[in-house]
Amino acid sequence: MTRSRRPEGLTQLGRQSRLPASPDEARLECVANPHPGVLYAVRFTCPEFTALCPLTGQPDFAHLVIDYVPQDQLLESKSLKLFFGSFRNHGAFHEDCTLTVASRLIAAAAPKWLRIGGYWYPRGGIPIDVFYQTGEPPPGLYLPDAAVAAYRGRG
Repeated sequence: MTRSRRPEGLTQLGRQSRLPASPDEARLECVANPHPGVLYAVRFTCPEFTALCPLTGQPDFAHLVIDYVPQDQLLESKSLKLFFGSFRNHGAFHEDCTLTVASRLIAAAAPKWLRIGGYWYPRGGIPIDVFYQTGEPPPGLYLPDAAVAAYRGRG
Protein backbone atom coordinates (compact mmCIF):
# COMPACT_ATOMS: atom_id res chain seq x y z
CA MET A 1 0.00 0.00 0.00
CA THR A 2 1.40 3.39 -0.92
CA ARG A 3 0.90 6.55 1.03
CA SER A 4 -0.91 9.44 -0.62
CA ARG A 5 0.86 12.73 -1.04
CA ARG A 6 -0.14 15.41 1.49
CA PRO A 7 -2.58 17.87 -0.10
CA GLU A 8 -1.25 21.38 -0.61
CA GLY A 9 -1.64 23.85 2.24
CA LEU A 10 -2.14 21.41 5.12
CA THR A 11 -0.01 22.34 8.10
CA GLN A 12 -1.40 20.05 10.82
CA LEU A 13 -2.28 16.66 9.32
CA GLY A 14 0.54 14.13 9.66
CA ARG A 15 2.48 16.39 11.99
CA GLN A 16 2.63 16.94 15.72
CA SER A 17 0.36 19.91 16.43
CA ARG A 18 -0.18 21.80 19.64
CA LEU A 19 -3.67 22.63 20.85
CA PRO A 20 -4.44 26.26 19.94
CA ALA A 21 -4.80 28.56 22.95
CA SER A 22 -8.13 29.93 21.73
CA PRO A 23 -10.65 29.48 18.90
CA ASP A 24 -9.30 32.67 17.29
CA GLU A 25 -5.84 31.07 17.06
CA ALA A 26 -7.16 27.78 15.67
CA ARG A 27 -6.67 27.16 11.97
CA LEU A 28 -9.39 25.25 10.13
CA GLU A 29 -7.97 23.57 7.06
CA CYS A 30 -9.70 22.14 4.01
CA VAL A 31 -8.90 19.76 1.18
CA ALA A 32 -10.33 19.67 -2.31
CA ASN A 33 -13.62 17.81 -2.61
CA PRO A 34 -13.01 14.89 -5.00
CA HIS A 35 -16.76 14.82 -5.81
CA PRO A 36 -17.77 18.50 -6.15
CA GLY A 37 -20.81 17.83 -8.35
CA VAL A 38 -22.33 15.14 -6.13
CA LEU A 39 -25.02 15.97 -3.57
CA TYR A 40 -24.02 14.35 -0.26
CA ALA A 41 -23.87 15.21 3.42
CA VAL A 42 -20.93 14.91 5.81
CA ARG A 43 -21.55 14.54 9.55
CA PHE A 44 -19.14 15.37 12.34
CA THR A 45 -20.11 14.39 15.88
CA CYS A 46 -18.26 15.70 18.91
CA PRO A 47 -19.80 14.11 22.02
CA GLU A 48 -17.24 15.64 24.42
CA PHE A 49 -17.07 19.32 23.43
CA THR A 50 -16.03 21.54 26.33
CA ALA A 51 -15.84 25.26 26.98
CA LEU A 52 -15.86 27.46 30.06
CA CYS A 53 -18.65 29.55 31.51
CA PRO A 54 -17.53 33.15 30.84
CA LEU A 55 -18.69 34.28 34.29
CA THR A 56 -17.80 31.45 36.67
CA GLY A 57 -14.99 29.72 34.76
CA GLN A 58 -16.68 26.38 35.38
CA PRO A 59 -16.57 23.82 32.55
CA ASP A 60 -19.53 23.34 30.25
CA PHE A 61 -20.02 20.19 28.21
CA ALA A 62 -21.88 19.63 24.95
CA HIS A 63 -22.57 17.03 22.30
CA LEU A 64 -22.22 18.74 18.89
CA VAL A 65 -23.68 17.30 15.71
CA ILE A 66 -22.68 19.04 12.48
CA ASP A 67 -24.02 18.16 9.05
CA TYR A 68 -22.82 19.94 5.94
CA VAL A 69 -23.07 19.60 2.18
CA PRO A 70 -19.65 20.30 0.67
CA GLN A 71 -19.05 22.23 -2.50
CA ASP A 72 -15.42 22.60 -3.55
CA GLN A 73 -13.81 22.00 -0.13
CA LEU A 74 -13.96 19.36 2.60
CA LEU A 75 -13.13 20.19 6.20
CA GLU A 76 -9.98 18.39 7.32
CA SER A 77 -10.83 16.47 10.50
CA LYS A 78 -7.58 16.92 12.46
CA SER A 79 -7.81 20.70 12.17
CA LEU A 80 -11.46 20.43 13.25
CA LYS A 81 -10.46 18.41 16.34
CA LEU A 82 -7.83 21.01 17.25
CA PHE A 83 -10.39 23.79 16.70
CA PHE A 84 -12.86 22.02 19.01
CA GLY A 85 -10.12 21.53 21.60
CA SER A 86 -9.29 25.24 21.52
CA PHE A 87 -12.60 25.95 23.31
CA ARG A 88 -11.49 24.05 26.45
CA ASN A 89 -10.01 27.19 28.03
CA HIS A 90 -12.30 29.65 26.25
CA GLY A 91 -15.09 31.40 28.10
CA ALA A 92 -18.33 31.83 26.16
CA PHE A 93 -22.01 31.15 26.54
CA HIS A 94 -23.52 28.07 24.89
CA GLU A 95 -25.17 30.06 22.13
CA ASP A 96 -21.94 31.88 21.29
CA CYS A 97 -19.87 28.67 21.18
CA THR A 98 -22.36 26.89 18.93
CA LEU A 99 -22.72 29.79 16.49
CA THR A 100 -18.97 30.49 16.50
CA VAL A 101 -18.34 26.89 15.43
CA ALA A 102 -20.93 27.24 12.65
CA SER A 103 -19.60 30.56 11.35
CA ARG A 104 -15.98 29.39 11.33
CA LEU A 105 -16.88 26.20 9.43
CA ILE A 106 -18.84 28.23 6.88
CA ALA A 107 -15.97 30.69 6.46
CA ALA A 108 -13.42 27.88 6.02
CA ALA A 109 -15.24 25.50 3.68
CA ALA A 110 -18.06 27.54 2.09
CA PRO A 111 -20.48 24.59 2.18
CA LYS A 112 -23.63 24.49 0.12
CA TRP A 113 -25.57 23.94 3.36
CA LEU A 114 -24.75 23.46 7.04
CA ARG A 115 -26.63 22.72 10.24
CA ILE A 116 -25.38 22.36 13.79
CA GLY A 117 -27.00 21.08 16.95
CA GLY A 118 -25.35 21.97 20.23
CA TYR A 119 -26.79 19.72 22.93
CA TRP A 120 -25.45 21.28 26.13
CA TYR A 121 -25.56 19.46 29.44
CA PRO A 122 -27.35 21.19 32.32
CA ARG A 123 -25.94 24.31 33.91
CA GLY A 124 -27.90 25.33 36.98
CA GLY A 125 -30.30 22.46 36.32
CA ILE A 126 -31.27 23.64 32.83
CA PRO A 127 -29.96 22.01 29.66
CA ILE A 128 -29.58 24.49 26.80
CA ASP A 129 -29.76 23.18 23.24
CA VAL A 130 -28.74 25.50 20.39
CA PHE A 131 -29.63 24.86 16.74
CA TYR A 132 -28.64 26.68 13.55
CA GLN A 133 -28.77 26.00 9.85
CA THR A 134 -27.96 28.07 6.81
CA GLY A 135 -31.36 27.51 5.15
CA GLU A 136 -33.42 24.67 3.76
CA PRO A 137 -31.46 21.50 2.95
CA PRO A 138 -30.89 21.00 -0.78
CA PRO A 139 -33.72 19.06 -2.47
CA GLY A 140 -32.97 15.37 -2.83
CA LEU A 141 -30.39 15.30 -0.02
CA TYR A 142 -30.40 12.19 2.18
CA LEU A 143 -30.19 13.62 5.66
CA PRO A 144 -30.49 11.29 8.67
CA ASP A 145 -32.02 12.48 11.91
CA ALA A 146 -29.52 14.02 14.33
CA ALA A 147 -30.47 11.20 16.76
CA VAL A 148 -29.50 12.99 19.97
CA ALA A 149 -32.15 12.61 22.62
CA ALA A 150 -33.13 15.58 24.76
CA TYR A 151 -31.61 15.56 28.23
CA ARG A 152 -33.72 13.44 30.60
CA GLY A 153 -31.78 13.51 33.82
CA ARG A 154 -31.76 10.30 35.84
CA GLY A 155 -35.14 9.02 34.99
